[in-house]
Amino acid sequence: MSTSELHSILQFLICEWENEVVEFKNVSSSYPTSDIGKYFSALSNEANLRSRDRAWLVFGIDNDTRQAAGSDYRPDHDQLHGLKHQIAQDSEPSITFREIHVLHHDGQRVVMFEIPPAPLGIPVAWKGHYYARAGESLTALGLDKLDAIRAQSSRTDWTAKIVPNARLNDLDPEAVAYARAAFAKKYANRFTDGEVAGWSDTTFLDRAKLTIDGRITRAALLLLGRTESTHFLTPHPAQLTWKLEGAEHAYEHFATPFLLNTGALYRKIRNIQMRILPEDQMIHVEVAKYDLKILLEALHNCIAHQDYTQNARVLVTEHIDRLIFENSGGFFDGLPQDYISGSKTPTRYRNPFLTQAMVELNMIDTMGYGIRDMYAGQAKRYFPLPDYDLSDSGVVRLTIYGKVVDPAYSRMLIQKTDLPLSDILALDRVQKHLTVDELTTRRLRKAGILEGRKPNLHITASIAAITGGKAQYIRTRKQDDDFYVKLVIDYIREFKSATRGEIDTLLMGKLSDALQKPQKLNKIRNLLTRMRAKAIISNQGSRNKPEWVLLKDSVASQPVKNCKKR
Repeated sequence: MSTSELHSILQFLICEWENEVVEFKNVSSSYPTSDIGKYFSALSNEANLRSRDRAWLVFGIDNDTRQAAGSDYRPDHDQLHGLKHQIAQDSEPSITFREIHVLHHDGQRVVMFEIPPAPLGIPVAWKGHYYARAGESLTALGLDKLDAIRAQSSRTDWTAKIVPNARLNDLDPEAVAYARAAFAKKYANRFTDGEVAGWSDTTFLDRAKLTIDGRITRAALLLLGRTESTHFLTPHPAQLTWKLEGAEHAYEHFATPFLLNTGALYRKIRNIQMRILPEDQMIHVEVAKYDLKILLEALHNCIAHQDYTQNARVLVTEHIDRLIFENSGGFFDGLPQDYISGSKTPTRYRNPFLTQAMVELNMIDTMGYGIRDMYAGQAKRYFPLPDYDLSDSGVVRLTIYGKVVDPAYSRMLIQKTDLPLSDILALDRVQKHLTVDELTTRRLRKAGILEGRKPNLHITASIAAITGGKAQYIRTRKQDDDFYVKLVIDYIREFKSATRGEIDTLLMGKLSDALQKPQKLNKIRNLLTRMRAKAIISNQGSRNKPEWVLLKDSVASQPVKNCKKR
């Protein structure tokens, strides 16, 4: 690893700061080897659980300023690298640092310990004890994480296997060039212009996590392999299939390289412009039947999560009004609805090696945003939201709609561009005749957005009714708790204190009209309890007659740094 690359990595780590796979220590001249061993165990185990190819322990960075402070830890080269043997002696299994790097950053000596992930299915112990991380803290490896690592021994990553007889010339040159350009674009802020282009193919493929020490993997063949090289994967079909159903019937198979042929499959889909006519307007809204970004997200997810051991192909079926994407293997981590908000991050993957390579080529992300982006993208186009079908435990089917189902739904989205995704999800369920929870139904009905009674709910068709209900909609729409907290803080700051009755009067009219009075009172009580627990307010009265005062102001604005601590 070059010095310039180490400097880039260090700067990136400092910006991201400490997490489960990165630890900084402001170590001057000495540090207990036993503590280094504990961090080695913890960081190695966490790297395994997060499908990272390495973790880092860094000496010589100040935790407060995040600046290089320098470290004199084992200045002698032989003594420093002798630590590898010490770690290997007391770790189980007997592994050690991948490398120990010394560099001068901002004029200061910094020591970077590069830690490999724990082997597949084998947690790493230090002197008989297993360690892990909870955020930035060192902790014991819990049973859940221990079981997760050990369970890996019952499954292997099919995509990570090296293909013994495959060579570089079994990869498609156009696909390799395309991959190199995608990698350079993703890391434009890390590598200088032309640096990636100057690497040999062997270096690039290793850096992009497609090969292992220059040896061709199944993942490399799937994404970049020549069509005639698919025999290396027999009997597993490396194939994407497009099938047309309806008045006309057609199909076409697409082999490797998947990196290029996902685009070729997309071009087979009939993607015409659709016209939607908003109510009381003569000008059409034109949108494409399908969005390229959404379809490639769906197709790339199929490739990333396919269970290749089932010897099945990825299937895309085109109907006149929808596309159905199908891949083998159940939904691997959680359920689709867990990811719609964008708040859940997957912790494991069926094909971690292939998944990581696709991340490096900017084909997917591994933070769980893909499903959210597909839903939000369909909403912006005024079309029905995607549907997942998991009724067959061995198959995931995703439907992307290319036609309006209920014109009132599309008109609603055109008219009300500020609807939150949670409300759009509810409206989408109504147009598909699915159930909606009672609280949401009541709120949207009061806002003039829904009409009818269960089970015969329907979206309001008249834009005039919607427009007339704008103020009512805002009154029924839920606000974030931060909004109410600020109101309470501002009130107490102005009047020095507040009774429960005064706070009730302040907030009752601000809370959603969809809530009944007892629900509003309960919400206010919970809000005050959380503010007290966070030491924002304190009760200087009695339990029955509270008198709330501020303990401190709401969190003051901190100076914005280039690198925010997470």
